[in-house]
Amino acid sequence: MTGEGGAARPGALPVVRLRPKVDPRSIRHGFPWVYADQLVIDRRTRALAPGSFATLEDAERRPLGCVTVNPGSKIVARMMDRDPGARIDRDWIAARIDRAQALRERLYDAPFYRLVHAEADGLPGVVIDRFGAAAVIQPNAAWAERMVEDIADALIEVSGVANVVKNGTGRARGPEGLAEETLIQRGTLDGPVPVAMNGATYMADLVGGQKTGLFFDQRPNHAFAARLARGGRVLDVFAHVGGFALACLAAGAETALAVDASAPALALAAEGAAASGVGARLATRRGDAFAEMEALAGEGARFDLVICDPPAFAPAKPALEAGLRAYERVARLAAALVAPGGYLCLCSCSHAADLAQFRTASARGIGRGGRRAQLLHTGFAGPDHPQLPQLAESGYLKALFFRLDG
Repeated sequence: MTGEGGAARPGALPVVRLRPKVDPRSIRHGFPWVYADQLVIDRRTRALAPGSFATLEDAERRPLGCVTVNPGSKIVARMMDRDPGARIDRDWIAARIDRAQALRERLYDAPFYRLVHAEADGLPGVVIDRFGAAAVIQPNAAWAERMVEDIADALIEVSGVANVVKNGTGRARGPEGLAEETLIQRGTLDGPVPVAMNGATYMADLVGGQKTGLFFDQRPNHAFAARLARGGRVLDVFAHVGGFALACLAAGAETALAVDASAPALALAAEGAAASGVGARLATRRGDAFAEMEALAGEGARFDLVICDPPAFAPAKPALEAGLRAYERVARLAAALVAPGGYLCLCSCSHAADLAQFRTASARGIGRGGRRAQLLHTGFAGPDHPQLPQLAESGYLKALFFRLDG
């Protein structure tokens, strides 16, 4: 064996090369991507099938590692292994999953977590969420789509899960040229999976739900919100399956109102509340979040804690300006619903909007809503969503907790 990648095979892989003026130091220091304008795209490179493996060299023909190549993608190459002779097969995948699982087993008492967080766990473009005996794979890169059966086999071998879902949806697949597809790869699923977290029971629809069915990344922020919610009235906007609302009710909130545009998601929130023994204290309201917040303000509704966890308004740089305006509007509307001395939690999962930009937009919105605020806490994704320090996109989640004056 050589390095992380297994038996070396000199000369077995095609070669792709950086352009002469591209400095290779960022890649040598851990940046995992090569963009289309950084690589020599000649006839042989264009002929490579999406998801092929190749040896990446700098302009001086010095090897940098083994990469997967997708000539049609803006991210034309992704680093797989620093060993240029790595053999990317099921055993290689299993070793990466085993390493990722060892970290989660140290962090969590029960097997409910993000098991693989893409580049940060050394599996570019691959997300795997674990739900006890089931798991959901999101193959968001061409190589992972080609080898999804090997990924499923390696996952079962390492983790012992019996049921595997392939979730081939989401905006990350489009730029890779991948079609949408969701199916049960292995085993069977009879319905939503109950997930115990922060004292509540959540119902995760692994096949028909949003993303993988549950957002494990918000776990520590649910817990912090729950500390603020005891004895109070809670409003959870963009609630999905009740992530914040159920944690707050489990911690002793008096009531919670969950607002979402999805009737199936709200039905799962109600089911989770019943399973948590707090069904009588949860109300749901279906509709557009902005319209519902305006309607609640018109009704004179006030809450001791308001949480807004919207989808990514700025998923990429071209959407940044419009996204920041949307975050500002959320903050303005939500601030009007917070009772004097109450709390406001604003979240962003947009990696294109960094923490400083999101904080500025949120503070501006609160101010335009006629409120003054103290920033109490800044939260991020849980440790089952590790960050690759060289890749800002791996640290996307921000949660700001404010206390508002009268």
